[in-house]
Amino acid sequence: MPQTPEEESLGSLVAQASNHISTLVRSEIELAKAEFRFDAKRVGTAGGLFAAAAFMAHLCLILASFTIAYALSHWLPDWLSFLIVTVFYLLVAALLVFIGVRRLKGLAGMKRTARSIKGLKEIASPEEAEAVPAATTEASAGQVGLHREPVSRDGT
Repeated sequence: MPQTPEEESLGSLVAQASNHISTLVRSEIELAKAEFRFDAKRVGTAGGLFAAAAFMAHLCLILASFTIAYALSHWLPDWLSFLIVTVFYLLVAALLVFIGVRRLKGLAGMKRTARSIKGLKEIASPEEAEAVPAATTEASAGQVGLHREPVSRDGT
């Protein structure tokens, strides 16, 4: 005989709540998987279209290079006009490499991530956090909550 809500024990209510939560989590995971599959298909299709467009643009660049070289050949020998176009592209490539190297030198690494992980490590081991005085620790990005006292497992 089913019990009325007033007669249900705390254990059965907790079991029901746990069952509902696990069902909700499973449903959310399935929804996320379905959305990811849909988005992944669209991203894959768009990536393929971008690759085809880049290939066609590359072919147009080659044809434009021949056009420029043949246009220059009206005033210069053929070999010199093609050499001028080739040197121009080599200079553009060298400039792009130079700019790329300078941008890579400006990288700072993952300083914020390392600082955040260090903060998490300090939070995870309360023995080490107690050694740091509370007045000297200021909460910053990735270190939120360090100014609070750690809570032990027994709740004290």
